[in-house]
Amino acid sequence: MALHLIKLCVGIDSVGELIAYRAALANAPPRLEARDVHVTRMMPKRAEELLAGGSLYWVIAGQVAARQRLVEVEPFTDADGVGRCKLWMDPEVVKVVPRPYRAFQGWRYLQPDDAPPDLARAGEGLATMPDAMRAELGALGLL
Repeated sequence: MALHLIKLCVGIDSVGELIAYRAALANAPPRLEARDVHVTRMMPKRAEELLAGGSLYWVIAGQVAARQRLVEVEPFTDADGVGRCKLWMDPEVVKVVPRPYRAFQGWRYLQPDDAPPDLARAGEGLATMPDAMRAELGALGLL
């Protein structure tokens, strides 16, 4: 069974903004990879489980709101000699049913049973609802 990561999406206020940010990065030269990367300080010890179908779930504006499938976990040493990790992700940002999540530092493992379902699988009415309304209903615990 796949394991997931959850991380705050710092500086991003909506899923639409995350999608636009990732699209801008994809179009900025030089684009060497057809995938997204996020650099973090800590190397996940359970990388094999993450790569067995896991995703990086993004907490945006206090809610788990989107995910990107993990495709590679790459340790490296930066220019200052500090060990870091590149989390390589599929470029598709998938909206999930919003769920409140309080702030934390770094990343955490997220068990499959605790991961919110994809919005597209939650029903047509929910998927077509404006993001702001969906976020507010999620914050109220109604979704």
